[in-house]
Amino acid sequence: MLKAVPFAASAALIVLLGGCKGEPAPEPQDTGVPEAIAQTGGKPAAPIARKDDYGTPLKDRVATIGLLNKRNNLSQDVVMKPGETRRIGNVVIKLASCERTLPWEKPADEGAFVQVFVEDRATAQERLAWHKIFSGWLFKNSPALNVVQHPVYDVWVKKCAMSFPGEEENPADDASAKSAPKASGSASAGASARPAPTPSPTATPTPEEEPAANAPD
Repeated sequence: MLKAVPFAASAALIVLLGGCKGEPAPEPQDTGVPEAIAQTGGKPAAPIARKDDYGTPLKDRVATIGLLNKRNNLSQDVVMKPGETRRIGNVVIKLASCERTLPWEKPADEGAFVQVFVEDRATAQERLAWHKIFSGWLFKNSPALNVVQHPVYDVWVKKCAMSFPGEEENPADDASAKSAPKASGSASAGASARPAPTPSPTATPTPEEEPAANAPD
């Protein structure tokens, strides 16, 4: 009888394990933008081409936004164009614009105007609701100028892909390249204008004395 009890317990455990088919698959992540955010305030205006735009048009620029979840230490890159809205789990990011300093401006920097919404609640008794936690410019090389302050999520700018006319040519390199032919040309001109070296004087051979003419008979 004592032996039957462990056997029965083992059999029940085997039945329970057999009925378990593994952990359920994780539910797909919702990526739909809430209607409350899409239709209410905080919606960035669609980018409009302006006459004073310099470089890549605003609608064609591409920004890379970093998103960090501090709970699980997972980060990801969100690639967006101005005017787009993207949802990642309980976070919604809106991109209104992104800019870069001109090629000759120092120090160089990149920035983006973003708005961040988070779905959370202050207490367990409250219902989940969307709250705007940030709206403003974020700068890549000067992150302390504006910071997204939230206990769970962090958002920052990683890149603003755009270009300016002629920025592929560095003014310093262009100047040195232009001065190089001039230097070589002046050197060649100097070399051609330089007089040919005078050969060292050598003793001029004296002509042999001709025999005296015979006196006429």
